[in-house]
Amino acid sequence: MPHTLALAKAEIVRLGRNKRYFLFTLALPVVMYLIIGKQKATAYGVDFQVFYMISMATLGGFSGALAGNAQRIAQEKKDGWIRQLRLTPLPANGYVVSKVIVSMATTVPSVLLVLVLGRFYGNVHLPAWQWPVLAVTIWFGTTIFAALAVALGYKFAPDQVQPLAFLFYMVFAILGGIWFPIGGVLQKIGEVLPTYQVIKICTDVVLGSSVPMALPIGLVIWMAVFVGLATFAVRSTAESV
Repeated sequence: MPHTLALAKAEIVRLGRNKRYFLFTLALPVVMYLIIGKQKATAYGVDFQVFYMISMATLGGFSGALAGNAQRIAQEKKDGWIRQLRLTPLPANGYVVSKVIVSMATTVPSVLLVLVLGRFYGNVHLPAWQWPVLAVTIWFGTTIFAALAVALGYKFAPDQVQPLAFLFYMVFAILGGIWFPIGGVLQKIGEVLPTYQVIKICTDVVLGSSVPMALPIGLVIWMAVFVGLATFAVRSTAESV
């Protein structure tokens, strides 16, 4: 475990110099909220400022966990970095675990920054207990995408991963209701996606409604699916990586 944590720490330091990574995880959600967040409307039963705060915090964590990780893992596999790590004392699953840890750590700033922005710029006023509930829900619901990033990065070459990651990104973002609230047939489709489930849990919490157990269970199921895909990808490419 110490070797895994050391690798995760080094990766976090390296990401600190990656301007593109922070452009999508920090700058984009903040700019979007500054431009759109103060609309006078409602979405999913809450004020638009509240909805867009939740959705942009989700966007930041989700973007960093999926799009950034998948591309980097594919490139590191191509460059032989993963093969080199196998010559070190790092445990067999240490690389994958370190990526998940890094994702868990690096999504925290984007989630917290947008929530702070919502409070002081969007004038969102919520009971004190709701803020940590929203933060933890968004954090957990977005970091599960790190496992999907591992699956894509291990299984596909860098030039293949980029369009695939973008496709997944758009499907989960649009049908999940991140960019704008959805309704009708799109909402029925989106209800099964983890991005929608995160936003719906959060809006239910804000409304003081009881959260249907199907929503948190759905997130756990998605986590199991993504972890299963990552495990399969790692094992199926073990001899070639």
